[in-house]
Order: sequence, then C-alpha cells, then structure tokens
Amino acid sequence: MTTEVRLSKYLAQKGLCSRREADRYIEQGLVTVDGRVERHAWFRVQPEHKVELAHKARATQDQQLTVLLNKPLGYVSSQPEKGYQGAVTLLTPENYAGDGKAPRITRRHTLAPAGRLDINSTGLLVLTQDGRIARSLIGNNSRVEKEYLVRHHGSVSDEQLGKLRHGLHLDERELRPAKVKRLNDSQFRIVLVEGRKRQIRRMCELTGIEIAALKRVRVGKIKLGDLPRGNWRTLKPGESFV
Repeated sequence: MTTEVRLSKYLAQKGLCSRREADRYIEQGLVTVDGRVERHAWFRVQPEHKVELAHKARATQDQQLTVLLNKPLGYVSSQPEKGYQGAVTLLTPENYAGDGKAPRITRRHTLAPAGRLDINSTGLLVLTQDGRIARSLIGNNSRVEKEYLVRHHGSVSDEQLGKLRHGLHLDERELRPAKVKRLNDSQFRIVLVEGRKRQIRRMCELTGIEIAALKRVRVGKIKLGDLPRGNWRTLKPGESFV
C-alpha cells in the first residue's frame, strides 16, 4: 500500500473482515494501530502503521457460521420475491445432512449468499456470516473457481463453446476466460472465476445456446458431492474454499 486509506476500508482490503464487521470492531475497541486502540473508522492508515484485530474479534469470527446448501428450483438466494421462498427457509433441523446434531441457527438474516443462484438454477449455494469468506468468494479481486453443469436443448457446436471460453462482453466489459468442456451431446461443464449477474445464462444467450438446466457443483475446493437436494450442512473444521 502506497497511500493512506480509511481504517475500516484497510481491514476489509486486507481480508481481515468485512467493512460492516470492521465498523463494529472499531466501535467496540477491538482494533489497534501500532498497539493503540483506535475507535474511529475514518482514521487514515499510513504504510508504516501496524494494524491488528484483538483476540476477541478473531474469536468472534471463528464462531461465525458458513452453510453449504443444495438449492432446489423455485427458491431465491437472498431476499424472497413475491410467490417464492428464500433459501434460508430450508435451513431446518429436518433438512440437516451434516455430521451429528444440526447447529442451532438463531440469526438466519445474517447468513448472506456468497455468490447467488437464480430461481431456475440449482446446486451449491454458500451462505455465510463471515465477511472474510464472502470477500474471498465474491470480492472484486476474487479468483476462486465456480464450476457448473449446463444441460442444453438442441446441438451446440465447438465454435459456440469456444466463444464461451473467451471473447464475450457483458455490460460493456470483457469477461475473464472460462474453462469449458463438452461432456456429451446435451451437457457441458463451465468453470468461471467471476460471478456477474446471471452470467452463464447471458453468455449462452449471446452464443445462441438454449439452457435446459443449470447446476453449480463446486466453489473453490468445496464440491457439492452427494449432498441431497434441499439439504444443508456446515463447513467442516479444516475445510476451505481456497
């Protein structure tokens, strides 16, 4: 870092927490600059400053929940739309498919999707209370892979698949290169390192591919595996997306 930056922004940029968490930790006196507690989010951090989170803040982060859900059709990832339910309503003890007893979720509203799936898409949905995880998966500089299976109507040419790999633009911006592999006559795999709104559906529209079904099967190192549709589990100790 070569220029000064606000303390709350600095903490988020370093991946120590989210901006919202940073504001809260600063207010609670859980952030030090050169060993001195700093309670002002607007404090300007200089390159020579040493910024640290207090042990209490780090312990709080370690207790934050991250959930892996196999989202079915007809559920929205975040705010429910009229006539549809939010994916968080599936996080019940009856739908828990992890080890042992289902953890009690008392603050479902704080579980935010780290990479949304639209109503008509299924598969691995990550919901987290941890700003560090959210930033690593959907931050502007994220390079975490997201893998999808795309089933399509009709035939798809090698030329169409090639266009998906590189050269497309959305919202007047060039997309990052994607990995694309044909699996059979009706399905291909695509791996992205970005998550623009309805990206795969819009890419397929540009190339004349008609999607029949779209399913996310991996985020970083975490695979959907055999998690039943509509069921969920928590991120296990030692598991990581990166």
